[in-house]
Amino acid sequence: MRTPSKSPALLVRRLGAVSGLALGLAAGFLPGRASAQTLQDALVQAYQSNPQLQAERANLRATDENVPQALANWRPTVSLSASQGYDHVESTSRQATVNGLGLPTGGTSDVSGSSNSLPQTYGVSISQPLYRGGRTVAQTAEALNLVQAERARLVVEEETILLAVATDYMNVVRDQATVDLDVNNEQVLKKQLEQTQDQFRVGEVTRTDVAQAEASYAQAIATRQAAEGTLQVDRANFERDVGVAPAKLAAPTGLPPLPTTRDAAINIAATGNPNVIAAQFTQQAGEDNINVIRGQLLPQVGLTASLQHSKDSGSSGLNGERADEAQVVAQLTVPLYEGGAVYSETRQAQQTVAQRKSLVDDARRAAAQSAATFWEQIVSDRATIVSLESAIRANEISLDGTQQEAAVGQRTVLDILNAEQVLLQSRVNLVSSQHDEIVAELSLASAIGSLTAKSLALPVELYDPDKNFETVRDKWIGFGTAE
Repeated sequence: MRTPSKSPALLVRRLGAVSGLALGLAAGFLPGRASAQTLQDALVQAYQSNPQLQAERANLRATDENVPQALANWRPTVSLSASQGYDHVESTSRQATVNGLGLPTGGTSDVSGSSNSLPQTYGVSISQPLYRGGRTVAQTAEALNLVQAERARLVVEEETILLAVATDYMNVVRDQATVDLDVNNEQVLKKQLEQTQDQFRVGEVTRTDVAQAEASYAQAIATRQAAEGTLQVDRANFERDVGVAPAKLAAPTGLPPLPTTRDAAINIAATGNPNVIAAQFTQQAGEDNINVIRGQLLPQVGLTASLQHSKDSGSSGLNGERADEAQVVAQLTVPLYEGGAVYSETRQAQQTVAQRKSLVDDARRAAAQSAATFWEQIVSDRATIVSLESAIRANEISLDGTQQEAAVGQRTVLDILNAEQVLLQSRVNLVSSQHDEIVAELSLASAIGSLTAKSLALPVELYDPDKNFETVRDKWIGFGTAE
């Protein structure tokens, strides 16, 4: 049986701060802790500057342009034409010769001549479509549905970015706490190694005990180095998504409200998930596209008006000819047979709609499955947290008793260190479970479509998709946009 250390009370005092450190690390997840950077700060920064989110907004603005392009089929097209030329003609003809009295002599001679002219033409033409087989109405409806689908995809991108930022944030918090615990563990094991070496010198322990202490200390160093590497990766991911390196991070607050039951979460996700909404509008756009294609088989009516002025004068500007022409023509075109291509395109579009209907069902199932998964994960994490909190309380009592027994020589230093390691590991597990619970809550919020800047009430100017849309929708001319 090993004898206790000669001065266990001294070692107890050295190790007394360990549980306090672990308590402080765990308290980092409690609300109200002051810090230089909050989760809300990170989300605001990402919402305002994340390049992926900015790119998706630009893509939505590009999609907005489909609407004025479709509406342009209601409007006239006007063209102006002008031409200016120079025409030089040289000619030679054989003519009968005449005498002084103007009578034919019976002979012929060649007569040469030349002429110059300056032909000029100016005209304006206006073409107004009156009926295009219903294609303009269908194209406009299709464009509007594509805009709505793209708006939903923008919400998907927004939620994806905000969830990634929140996950990065929680990863940094968790792994920073883990590094601190590992550093403390390394210091504890270093003291254990020094104590064991002292005991070996006086013959209280064997060489095997020293080797075990050395192995534990070396393993602690390796664990700490691995944790530091993981933390640096987390910090790099944070900077990639947020745009700035993480400072001292505070406990997350202001999390979005969640449904009170599993069924409610599934029902909300099945209807409110932005992927589902995007799929539904995409399906409707496909149905409109069928009408666009079929419209090629219907009659088309158009009206064309033109005004043309032409002038042909000599190089001196004299003896010119002038002409003015005005014309109004109504044109009816009735397709009779298009080689079967339009019918094929229609069948193809119908199958595309069938595909998109299945994609709507798939998106709805995926959203429901995600909501159910994250709900169960939250329940599991909360139960784990309760168990770990109970384990920590028990380990604290165990450590306190071990320290008191060591002070009177009934326990060894190794017993104290083992109890301390068990408590530290419980706190590491608690930090990890708290991280998992928060990430699962945010993931569930994303699945039901509420992880947005508006739902989170972020202090930012919300992006307004109507601003650009209303600017370009009825724009007849000009390159300017709202952004």
